[in-house]
Amino acid sequence: MTTATRVQPVDLAKAYRLLNHGPVTLVSSALHGQRNLMAASWAMPLDFDPPKVAVVIDRNTYTRELIEGSGLFALNIPTRAIATQVLAAGSCSGRTQDKFATLGIETFVGNTEGLPLVIGCAGWLECRVLPESHNQQRYDLFIAEVTAAWADSDIFSNGHWHFDQEQQHTLHYMAGGEFFATGEAFKVMP
Repeated sequence: MTTATRVQPVDLAKAYRLLNHGPVTLVSSALHGQRNLMAASWAMPLDFDPPKVAVVIDRNTYTRELIEGSGLFALNIPTRAIATQVLAAGSCSGRTQDKFATLGIETFVGNTEGLPLVIGCAGWLECRVLPESHNQQRYDLFIAEVTAAWADSDIFSNGHWHFDQEQQHTLHYMAGGEFFATGEAFKVMP
C-alpha cells in the first residue's frame, strides 16, 4: 500500500496537531503549471478556528515567488524515510530545475488542483495566505489559513501520532545536514 492510499482527512479543528511537535516541513507551491518545494524548519500552528499556521519563507526563494503569485501553499510533514530528499530540497534552487523530478519526489493532489502534496510524508496541510504585507516583507513571515488537512493513517489517527516504525518518524533539523527523529511518546497523568 502506498502512502497516497493511506491518506485520510484530518478534522480542521485538530489540524494543529500535525505541526504541534515542531517537525521540519516541505513547503510546496504551484503557479501556472510551475511548481516547487523547499525545506522549512520554521513553521508552526497559530490558531484552531479557523486553523492558521505561520511559516518563514525567504524572499529570495522560487517557492516564495510562486506563493506570492498564487496565494497558496502546502505544508508537507516528511518522515525519516525521505530525509535525503528533504535535505536536498533545502539545498538547491527550483528556478532552473524541477526539484520533484531531479530528487525523485512523487506527488499527489489534494483539494487544490495543481498544488503538489509530497508522497512519503506523515501529514499535509493545504494553506491559503492571509495577506500581511508588513510581516511578509519585513520578517519573511507568512500567515495562512489551513483549508484542508490529511495524514497517513498508519502514523496519525484519531487526532494522535503513533510512530510504530523508525522510518515513519517525523524529522527535526538541527544544522549542517543533521536531523533527529521524533522520539518516543509518553503520557503524564495529572
